[in-house]
Amino acid sequence: MRVLFAGTPSVAVPSLRRLVADGHDVVAALTREDAPIGRKRHLTPSPVAAAADELGLPVLKFNRIDAAAEQAIAETGADIAAVVAYGGLVPPSALAIPPLGWINLHFSLLPRWRGAAPVQHAVIAGDDITGAVTFQLEAGLDTGPVYGQLTQEIEPGQTSGELLGSLADSGSVLLSQTIAGIGQGRLVAVPQSGEVTHAPKLVLEDGRIDWTQPALVIRRRINGVTPEPGAWTTWREARLKLGPLTRQPDPAELAQLTGHGDLRETAPGRVVVAGERKPRVFVGTGSHVLELEAVQPAGKKMMAASDWARGLGNDEVAFA
Repeated sequence: MRVLFAGTPSVAVPSLRRLVADGHDVVAALTREDAPIGRKRHLTPSPVAAAADELGLPVLKFNRIDAAAEQAIAETGADIAAVVAYGGLVPPSALAIPPLGWINLHFSLLPRWRGAAPVQHAVIAGDDITGAVTFQLEAGLDTGPVYGQLTQEIEPGQTSGELLGSLADSGSVLLSQTIAGIGQGRLVAVPQSGEVTHAPKLVLEDGRIDWTQPALVIRRRINGVTPEPGAWTTWREARLKLGPLTRQPDPAELAQLTGHGDLRETAPGRVVVAGERKPRVFVGTGSHVLELEAVQPAGKKMMAASDWARGLGNDEVAFA
């Protein structure tokens, strides 16, 4: 079969490389147009465009699938299209171009977490299990019948970025196997079943931390919005970015940190710095304290929370 690959960000690259490595006849890569990147705003090809160039594949660059894009897609003569995070809607007129349709690799166990940010929402919600599915793309939002799936545990302390990277690798194998199975006529798509939940794209405000919430909820949100859109709080009337949380303070350990009162009763948002040689930074929540591991003040790079704490002196610190 002749395969058109559609994708844009780095998370789609493993699937493109896998399809080529497994011997599929990838006739072209469809991706979004070059975008301004960095402080100097240089126009830069998408990760998929760069990978396709490296693989010697023709590249079709369209930010939306309009009449011109549809003509370019038709001219590839593709029998089937494989989609991983292209970043644009595929209209019904385009869905009908490849005879075998469009097969989407989605990073959740549909119908749970339909939408643009399934991995982030899974981590924020505290899901124990997630995965990836391949399904037939149709006009509805992630509503098509499923060809195959894989499952994966979400590890404690894992960020959405780490989880997505893992699923991108394992999902590439699933996508390749699905394309092969469809070509051999041995796969039949099954309608989705179960409770539907939605995972809309996250915005900057979704990363703001409410310290009155329980520590577990805050921990999940911080890790869920890492690296995008990023977790943050307000310190000295400016945004302070927060790094992921991998450690959970032990109650017995907290009891040994004398001179700061009972850390287990620290008010939400209040910051306590304990230790001299290597300060440790704790912040109160609606349940018990969390330990910050890395922070990024405005205009600076991400740094260890202990280094940030050395510059605080004896100031009373609280997050808004």
